[in-house]
Amino acid sequence: MLSSSCSLTEIQRRIDEVTQFLSVTLSIANAHTVEFYTHDVWDRFMAVPPEDVLQAVSATRDQQGAPQHKEKEQSSTMFGFCKETKQLVDIHELLLTAKSLSLPGLEVCLSRDELLQTFRENMSESGTPPAEAGAEFETDEFMNSKKSHEVQSMSEVVACLAKYCGVKQVIDVGSGKGYLSSFLSLHYGLGVYGIDSSSINTRGAQERNRKLKKFSRAYQKHSRTAKAQGEATQPRLADFQTQTGADGDDGVLCGGAAGIPPQEEERAPISLTGLSPAVEHQSEPEELFLSSLAADAMQTTPPRIPPSQLSAEERERRKRENLERKALSRSKGGGAVFSPLTSYVTAETELRELINGLEDAVMVGLHTCGDLAPSTLRMFVARPELAAVCSVGCCYHLLSEEFDPAAQEASHSACGFPLSQHLRDQSWFCGRNARMSACLALERVSLGQGIQMESLFYRAVLHVILRDHYGSHKSEKRVGNVYSKAESFVDYVRRALRRLDLDEWKLSDGDIQHYHDAYRPRMGEMHAFNLLKVTLAPCIEGLILLDRLCFLKEQEDVPFSALVQLFDPLLSPRCYAVVGLKPHTNSTRS
Repeated sequence: MLSSSCSLTEIQRRIDEVTQFLSVTLSIANAHTVEFYTHDVWDRFMAVPPEDVLQAVSATRDQQGAPQHKEKEQSSTMFGFCKETKQLVDIHELLLTAKSLSLPGLEVCLSRDELLQTFRENMSESGTPPAEAGAEFETDEFMNSKKSHEVQSMSEVVACLAKYCGVKQVIDVGSGKGYLSSFLSLHYGLGVYGIDSSSINTRGAQERNRKLKKFSRAYQKHSRTAKAQGEATQPRLADFQTQTGADGDDGVLCGGAAGIPPQEEERAPISLTGLSPAVEHQSEPEELFLSSLAADAMQTTPPRIPPSQLSAEERERRKRENLERKALSRSKGGGAVFSPLTSYVTAETELRELINGLEDAVMVGLHTCGDLAPSTLRMFVARPELAAVCSVGCCYHLLSEEFDPAAQEASHSACGFPLSQHLRDQSWFCGRNARMSACLALERVSLGQGIQMESLFYRAVLHVILRDHYGSHKSEKRVGNVYSKAESFVDYVRRALRRLDLDEWKLSDGDIQHYHDAYRPRMGEMHAFNLLKVTLAPCIEGLILLDRLCFLKEQEDVPFSALVQLFDPLLSPRCYAVVGLKPHTNSTRS
């Protein structure tokens, strides 16, 4: 059996170090940018000029290696904050401590290569052959570069987990469009059940997988022909454009997708500071193939509805669709299959009731949102049929918190944070704004793919106008997308007031512009403050992930668990997976 890289005691100690730091600094992450001027955020928290913050952030970013702490006798500061005034006075102390308490600084993570090497060594010692690939084709033929990187990196780890455990089935929770599920099925020969709450996603994944199978067969045929002819180049989608027709069985590229825009949806991390994801560019063949796969991708996914809130007719319809898909898969016979299922999954979901013929399996989740990631880990611990888990979460702002005093009412289901008994004993909570801050991408900001300050500035100054002239600065209506349509600050304010059903002509254009001009010199304060939020983001994300790892290490029947960096954070900022194994899986399962 594999041995964990860190013990429970070590992980608890790391968690305590992070919580001690965040107990002092979390107020910065929880300060809402919208209220930056109305609540005098800069003066409340900062005792240094914004220029010093910008310079210190730049200098810390350029430093190489782990930061070195300097012991200070009888220091008047704690993590850079004055103990008396609670204001930040030592920027470098804050930044260096944050860097040391991020996951890379804590040195608690395995790299993907280290995990795979450990698997291979253990399988070699036990006489188990390594995981073998099935159908050969390149993922960048039908995915953008981000999704291709994620699917290839994660699928190899999942295949090794399945081989090590001696299982042939995978359950992909929150499978979405089915890219990971399809690749695990077609490339590694695994039987995959992809579960998603959206019937639109489920139907789209089924059709997409059908087209991928045809492409896979055409690709293999072309590869064999090219190999026989001694060609050194790899075939690409362009090679198949003249071989496939719109109406025939081999119509991989053209069937039923006329008029679909050649683009691919990607869920961007929700960002308090308006970070925009890097734009992914597709080559012409990839655009052509993506358009054929994404016939239903442009439809809006409906909100996730728990089974208890569905009508009896809708529950029966979903059950009938799931049974029909499984029957269709069985009727085609032979080989591994991908079976998309529609269901709202929680920690209490009984998998054997949902999946007929379920055997021991590996549970996976690629960027499962909010509470779905911790629910996946709870299911892994509670269900004996789950031999291993590999979970990559995202959307921390959607997590429910058990001890958040701002929560309106207690949830009847288990909350997503904290998961470990260690943090539950401390009644620890982060707060929604801090969890939103945890979604920020430090690596991207460091390379200048950064903060869209003008839109944030507009929103904060609008808040001042609402406070001064409309008696209230709180509204249930959102104005977040007004900025993209506005031609100027005056236009922005007038559009926002109309959205909020307020009298836009209460103020003249000159009055509105006066607010812009008055606060414009203080825009640097907002920029500097948001950079501090970005700096704290890895610590908050690290605490959430360490909590999940600690939860697994608290379980007596999970002898191996680890945090693993699966992805390049520049391509995929939510790059860490929580991996767990049940005992003796490689010797007890055939």
